[in-house]
Amino acid sequence: VQLQASGGGLVQAGGSLRLSCAASGSIYSINHMGWYRQAPGKQRELAVSITSGGSTAYADSVKGRFTISRDNAKNTVYLQMNSLKPEDTAVYYCYAEVLHRSGVNYYDYWGQGTQVTVSS
Repeated sequence: VQLQASGGGLVQAGGSLRLSCAASGSIYSINHMGWYRQAPGKQRELAVSITSGGSTAYADSVKGRFTISRDNAKNTVYLQMNSLKPEDTAVYYCYAEVLHRSGVNYYDYWGQGTQVTVSS
């Protein structure tokens, strides 16, 4: 299974970016998908997640500014980030909990990380 993320970049404070992450490979179904982020000198933290049924969870620091969505048919998750702040600067890693066609357990897979930099 591979996760291909795209959409990071440099933006001024108050601006917007949209990340996407597509999963491909031996996939029967995906439970949670979402994004972790890791700022310089800090631990990786869960920013946002979404289930296959559309239930979402947001870190307090991004509530009201970030919106996660998902296209189950395309195994793709999207993150719309608005009103970006310098403290949102981080490497964003998408992840997916994948059930393989021949399996009974879910396994976690990670994308390669995409840099988001917000200038003040």
